[in-house]
Amino acid sequence: MDSKLIPFSILYALLILYSFTTHFCIAADTIIVGQSLVGNQTIISRGGNFELGFFTPGNSLKYYIGIWYKRISVQNRTVVWVANRDQHLRNPFTSELKLLENGNLVLLNQFKKPIWTTNSTSDSLNSPQLVLRDDGNLIVRDGSNPSSFIWQSFDHFTDTWLPGGKFRYDYRAMKGQKIISWKNSEDPSPGTFSLVAEQDTEHTLKWKGFHQYWTSGVWNGDSYTATPQMRVRDRFNFSFVSNKNESYFTYSTLNKSLLARFVMDISGQSKQLLWVEEAQKWLLFWSVPPRQCDVYNLCGAFGICRDNYPNSCECLPGFEQHSPKDWDLLDYSGGCVRKTSLQCANKDRFFKIPNTRLPMNSVILRVESAENCKVACLGNCSCNAYAYNGTGCLTWFGDLLNTQQLDSEGDDLYLRLRGSSAVFRSSIKVSLVVIGVVLGFTSISVAFIVVLTAWKRAVRRAAGGFLTPFRYVDLKVATKKFSEKVGSGNFGCVYKGTLPDSTLIAVKKLEGISQGEKQFRSEVSTIGLIQHLNLVRLRGFCCEGIKRMLVYDFMPNGSLSTQLFRQKDSKVLSWTMRYHIAVGIAKGLAYLHEECRDYIIHCDIKPENILVDADFTPKVADFGLAKLLCREFSHVITTIRGTIGYLAPEWSSGVAITTKVDVYSYGMMLFEIISGRRNLKQSKDGKAWFFPTWAANKVISEGQPVLSVLDNKLEERQTVMNLPEHSE
Repeated sequence: MDSKLIPFSILYALLILYSFTTHFCIAADTIIVGQSLVGNQTIISRGGNFELGFFTPGNSLKYYIGIWYKRISVQNRTVVWVANRDQHLRNPFTSELKLLENGNLVLLNQFKKPIWTTNSTSDSLNSPQLVLRDDGNLIVRDGSNPSSFIWQSFDHFTDTWLPGGKFRYDYRAMKGQKIISWKNSEDPSPGTFSLVAEQDTEHTLKWKGFHQYWTSGVWNGDSYTATPQMRVRDRFNFSFVSNKNESYFTYSTLNKSLLARFVMDISGQSKQLLWVEEAQKWLLFWSVPPRQCDVYNLCGAFGICRDNYPNSCECLPGFEQHSPKDWDLLDYSGGCVRKTSLQCANKDRFFKIPNTRLPMNSVILRVESAENCKVACLGNCSCNAYAYNGTGCLTWFGDLLNTQQLDSEGDDLYLRLRGSSAVFRSSIKVSLVVIGVVLGFTSISVAFIVVLTAWKRAVRRAAGGFLTPFRYVDLKVATKKFSEKVGSGNFGCVYKGTLPDSTLIAVKKLEGISQGEKQFRSEVSTIGLIQHLNLVRLRGFCCEGIKRMLVYDFMPNGSLSTQLFRQKDSKVLSWTMRYHIAVGIAKGLAYLHEECRDYIIHCDIKPENILVDADFTPKVADFGLAKLLCREFSHVITTIRGTIGYLAPEWSSGVAITTKVDVYSYGMMLFEIISGRRNLKQSKDGKAWFFPTWAANKVISEGQPVLSVLDNKLEERQTVMNLPEHSE
């Protein structure tokens, strides 16, 4: 090539690259009339929080226009909104997202036919703009009047509700918004489950848009009555607005840098999630309904649900997955089908499934025995199962829905199967093995049980006797119909009561509990055996129907929080008293961590969970309740526990949770005991003030004396000089 032509070739190549680059980066956060989004082009919100473009979910080859978090890696990409969830695209390079002169936003396929549109048109627009805002809201606005929106994605949720979005009911249109789950992890088309804004201020979860299986309760001015999780206000602000045109619920994060979202999950649960940057994963803050198996028809026809299992859904014995591919993508809606068809009449048999929560939609037959119930079902070829319990003879015709497998105390379900089914053959083999094992170990087991029973009795006597089982009606009388509430927290509300012998008690009404009676009594008995001077003593319990309550000794001086922060009279905890309280709490924690047979991690040490008796002896409260309410923790935690301001770094780093998290929280609480002020305060401008950081800067960086961080109300401030002596 002639050397004179080389500069022109380079110039030509640069021009080509420049034209490609200008097409790739349309603008930071805006598309105007005449511009299109094509291929791998994207727009990014001004602060860099969100990105809009074409994407493929999971291993799918289908393309969609969506919004996702820009700062989260591609491997963990989290999509929060999808435009064309009803109709996918095959090739993003022959498709385009285009803003028209009338303000309408359209998505065109490879044939230049619109497959999705905002239907937002206005003849008065001067210069329409499409803008991706830093809160994740995609808006169409008039460039000459930026505050005027003619369309916004926050009015059209898919499966995610971001902070700042308004979940509303329109009284004029008599219609509420819906947040609908994806079909499965690779298909964003509308799924089976939805969160619906209702007319009477409540929110409901529905299956296929009509069968309600959860409600938030109505708004009472502070929270939704059936959603106790909302009472924890250490990470979010919630607000509800209602007028003649609409009512809406919205939320925001106290820490503006925190990534949070509500999602209508494919599991049928509505979840609130927080992003932990250090661990690079989403942590579950809370979910409703709390129990996975309370989701209606989660496992489909002839499926059975098991709580607290890696895979919640399985097929009933003698059945197999209708679509294994869908099940792999966590879509169980197709349910299960029989491996072998029924033969009807006397050629079928019944397979016993113990400890179940029976399916819905049973038909009750009037027969007088279990055998007659069996005969009645067997004689009808349409009868797929039966059960005989205190209700009578229950039979099921058609699909079995919402069957649940319990750990204990459930009903026996007899499932109809072909007589030659392999289930019965394997059952016979298992039975023979079991019989042999049982016979071999019977004598050893009897001897062991005798010794174990004697040991348990001795331990209970040493612990001060058995817990008292209270009747609900007696506790209702003792608390004057639960009229005097003295506290509330993550586990429920506490009421003051008086027993017939004038003994004062505190009755905690537990919320969100799911165990059966046998398991509840077992867990309560374990907690009852844990006794120490610096732990609140459990006196008894109530377990009737779905009611679960714990009865404690009443603490006349309330919580440490009351003594430190909300004391209205002139009494102030002395320095000596604060020292003894701090030491007492440490002794209580040491007992839980080191002296119990199974060490207990409290997970929520804070002044509200330290009670003070008449002699100002501190008592650690609420220990062991996480396990009691089926929120047991492991070394791999997926749910944040505790209270902001006291949370150890382990909670956000994804590392193993140990007793050290309680020690960290205790240290944070020591700051409050010493200073008499809250560690964390929220200013009017939304900024957080953290006392430990301020105190460290005051003493170390500025050289101020330690006395400068003590409680100003302390009269004997000079006694701080004795602190090293106490420490020894």
